[in-house]
Amino acid sequence: MVESQGKRYEVAHIDEIDSLPGEEGTREWKPIRHHFAVGSFGVNLFRSTAAGELLTSLHDETDTGHEELFFVAQGDVRFSVDGDEFDTPAGTFVHVVEPSAIRGAWAQEAGCVLLVMGGKPGTAYRVQDWELEEFGAEG
Repeated sequence: MVESQGKRYEVAHIDEIDSLPGEEGTREWKPIRHHFAVGSFGVNLFRSTAAGELLTSLHDETDTGHEELFFVAQGDVRFSVDGDEFDTPAGTFVHVVEPSAIRGAWAQEAGCVLLVMGGKPGTAYRVQDWELEEFGAEG
């Protein structure tokens, strides 16, 4: 990792960021927000190790009020949003505005990289309960 003098910025490659154990299969889960101590929005990265692997489980964000922005950085990912299924090749963004929309994503090949960012519009970011459980007080 490259760090500036005085910590005005940080640079890290995906492989330099520790993975958390995945609940779904063996895909890698990189807690980007925690790694960089991002305080204004949530951000995670998922990388598949096999085709058909679940990258993000079917879920909604009604409890948080978050909208989410997904970016397919590598590979082909199949999305489901409120029952609509569609393929997204590398370079594709998917913006889910409605917190109650049920969304999920599956890798179509090994090595898919999916970046997920989220937050509640108009409010300051609040560390989520799962982060507090995983990382303690610092989230």
